[in-house]
Amino acid sequence: MTLRNQNPKQALGGALVMMSRVYKGMIAGFVAALAVAALEAAQLWAGPWVAGFPRLVTVMLGTDSIPWVGWVGHFLVGTLILGPLFGILCPRMPTEMPETKGVVFAVGAFIVMGLTIAPLTGIGMFGMRAGFFTVAWLVLTHVVFGAVMGNVYARMVGKAWRQERVRDHVHLAH
Repeated sequence: MTLRNQNPKQALGGALVMMSRVYKGMIAGFVAALAVAALEAAQLWAGPWVAGFPRLVTVMLGTDSIPWVGWVGHFLVGTLILGPLFGILCPRMPTEMPETKGVVFAVGAFIVMGLTIAPLTGIGMFGMRAGFFTVAWLVLTHVVFGAVMGNVYARMVGKAWRQERVRDHVHLAH
């Protein structure tokens, strides 16, 4: 049967199963970056109350006067770094819920960034020079990023992943 004669859902599901975990992670990371961008935009429109991640990226890169650089950096990090890493690490993470895996991963990424990149760029450990509420905002947006990324990734992996997990549990039980 050709692709044209297949049910579109079956054809799309088959294509999604064929994608690599890295590619699925990239897509999930992009969607999660979109979700966080919506939060960041709402915060900027209503406030701004805190310095969001795109603003901190411009400070880190020394491009304070060019705000779009921070937004590009936000999407590049989410899509090309965090998403693929999550796709690779997700099956090895200890929790069962994909959203929880995403949150654990994203908060871990925040901790790594806060201990390494942030101090090197002059904004202090975890970005504390930007203030407590900025750090709290960064943690919140990382949690949202992780939950969205985990959910989107799980939907892309779909039925095959759930069947594999059930099979593994049945195998371990015997």
